[in-house]
Amino acid sequence: MRNLLQVLLFACLSVMTLSVSWAQDETPTNNTSGTINPNAEPADLKIANRTIFTFRAELLGETPQLRQRRAVAAINEALDEYTDLPVSIDQVQKSYVILMGSNRAFFVTPGDVDPVTPLSTQETAKAAAAKLERVISETQESRDLNFMFKAVGYSAAATVIYILLLNGIALLRNKLLDQLPKLLQRHNMSLKVGQTQLIDTRQLYPLISRIFWALRWLLILLLTYQWISFVLSCFPYTRPWGESLNAYLLDIAGYIVHGVIGAIPGLGIALCIFMLARATTHFTKRLLTRMATAGRSFTWLNFETLSPTTKLTSLAVWLFALAMAYPYLPGAGTEAFKGLSVLVGLMISLGASSVVGQAAAGLILTYSHTFRVGEYVRFGDHEGTVSEMGMFTTRIRTGLGEVLTIPNSMITGGVTKNYSRAVDGKGYIVDTVVTIGYDTPWRQVEAMLLEAASRTPGISSVPGAVVFQTALSDFYPEYRLVAHAMPSQPRPRAELLSALHANIQDVFNEYGVQIMSPHYLGDPAQEKWVPKEKWYQQPAKPEEEA
Repeated sequence: MRNLLQVLLFACLSVMTLSVSWAQDETPTNNTSGTINPNAEPADLKIANRTIFTFRAELLGETPQLRQRRAVAAINEALDEYTDLPVSIDQVQKSYVILMGSNRAFFVTPGDVDPVTPLSTQETAKAAAAKLERVISETQESRDLNFMFKAVGYSAAATVIYILLLNGIALLRNKLLDQLPKLLQRHNMSLKVGQTQLIDTRQLYPLISRIFWALRWLLILLLTYQWISFVLSCFPYTRPWGESLNAYLLDIAGYIVHGVIGAIPGLGIALCIFMLARATTHFTKRLLTRMATAGRSFTWLNFETLSPTTKLTSLAVWLFALAMAYPYLPGAGTEAFKGLSVLVGLMISLGASSVVGQAAAGLILTYSHTFRVGEYVRFGDHEGTVSEMGMFTTRIRTGLGEVLTIPNSMITGGVTKNYSRAVDGKGYIVDTVVTIGYDTPWRQVEAMLLEAASRTPGISSVPGAVVFQTALSDFYPEYRLVAHAMPSQPRPRAELLSALHANIQDVFNEYGVQIMSPHYLGDPAQEKWVPKEKWYQQPAKPEEEA
């Protein structure tokens, strides 16, 4: 009996010693919440290619890296010895211990909780235990030969289906491309408005074929992505990679769907703003048209300024609408959209100075009524009939077969002579200057110039031509002949001026008066004029013969 009591006492002491030793070595009795060291790097606990938990805090002086290595060693040792291990959690003060059967795997402390997620310590421990259970299950699957054969079979079947789908996509694309010319030819008439062909079907074929090419490669990429993710998901070790691929694709699809759904209200508001802008432009166009037809009530608005005024009003309305709808457009607040706005603003600020100046000059010419289309004008050294007035340039057609394009800023920066404003209809002013010496009576000179004007076809007799003595220079007076072109017989001014100059020479030669224009310095020893009998020297021919 005495020996039995000694044995029992020794056994109790041994159990107490082992309990105290285990508690001191394994259980943090003094601090189970973990110490968060801001300088400590987190360590991921990864078993069989799957991340189970992330250590973030120090426990009893052990860094996260040391805790991770001990947990890996404990879990691998348990997986090597046992095939079926129940996973459970047990609370130790504020922390939780993850158990594999009766063996400790690792501790989850409050300091290990991810600060980004709102999970508690218990919820974090349960999530880690669920992942550990999945690792145990996948370990059993990897050791099951039948399961691995099934995984290989599923992968082979998926590969065969993948190849068949690729061939089907290629056949479908080729068949569509073969039927495309017939389909375009069949719907060729539907692309006409009246007798006008809007789109040439020969131009649509390359575009549609490229669209088919892009769709084909998009489907190929999606099928390849799904095939790779499925094959990887069939095997336990690579299953996390396949799941991550599927999750990434689902995240992208969800992001796109949520973005589209979230953009619908903003697009609706922007559409309403654009519809209001469109209605406003139609209303202002009708209003300006009625104002332009109201007579002289508005001097700045007539049929000439109606078109640019309507365009400017529409532009202002649409710019205002775009500014109002901009915050509601999808992606308006993203950095890419902001960068694009900065780029467009920089381009406009660098290159719009001359453009804005030309446009402002065009508006000045339009609203000041300096000239109109069809009038004969002179800009500096260039003269001709205005054929087109644009926002940035003006085109004039000379009588010499030339078409000149002149920047509007150059026109507003110089003197413009309009030869058509003094004549009603399509006529214009014709003028020329001759200098004759003081020894020729001025009355004779004026009479000869008027006679030359009367001989010129196309010069109007009512009102008649007028001669002005514009200057009395050192050696000669300056005579300026001003006449009106006949509106009923419009001719190019260069042609009419050429005929007038020819008649002036004929008249002066008939009366024996020499022309020393433009610079008369003195009388020569013999007068310079051509008698009538020498007018038609070879190869010239008389007018009646010509």
